[in-house]
Formats: sequence, structure tokens, C-alpha cells
Amino acid sequence: MPRRVSLPGASELFRSTGPAVPQAREASPSTEAPTTGTGPTGTGPTGTGRVRHEEKITVYVSSTELLALERARLELRAEHGVAVDRGRIVRTAVSLLMADFEANGAASALVRTLTEP
Repeated sequence: MPRRVSLPGASELFRSTGPAVPQAREASPSTEAPTTGTGPTGTGPTGTGRVRHEEKITVYVSSTELLALERARLELRAEHGVAVDRGRIVRTAVSLLMADFEANGAASALVRTLTEP
């Protein structure tokens, strides 16, 4: 009886477990949602929701801002029955802000807030 344990090789450990993905990915309507669409009431843009996102940014927030975001997430779940993560809330907020900026330009909330003294 050999004393050495037989371990799997690298090809077995790192084998592909899913379908082969071509190098140049094409957007598929079933897997990617648009960045803006209509909300549940059909009145405005929404975030992308739960889809794989190809791009990433890092945003630093204060502890007060993070606490406010977490409170909003919990209130959405408790009061409105909407279970979302913080990322989806942020993506939706950015989408709404960009739609307001595109529609109102200099009169948008984004311009007003960033130009306040």
C-alpha cells in the first residue's frame, strides 16, 4: 500500500464546469438589462437589477452615508417588501440621477447639488 496520497492534477482542478465562452462576448438580451428602462409604474428609469456587470468602480462613502444606505435597504425590505442589495440601490439612484440630468441639464438636481457653495 503506497503511503503517498494521489491528488488530482491541475487539468482536473481547473477544468471548465460551464459552457465554453467565446473571447468576444456579444450582448444577449436575456442576460443583460439596459441601464435605463421603465420602473414598475412605467414612469421612469430603473437600475440594471441582478445581472452580471462587466464594469466596476469603487466609491468611498462616509460612515453616515453607508448607514443611511443600509437603513434605506432595510426599510425597502420591511416597509415595501422589496429585497435588494446596496449595489442595486446605488445603480438605481445613479440611473435616476442621470435621467434627470439628461432631461433637465442645468436645472437638474445633479448640477444644482454640485454647484452649491
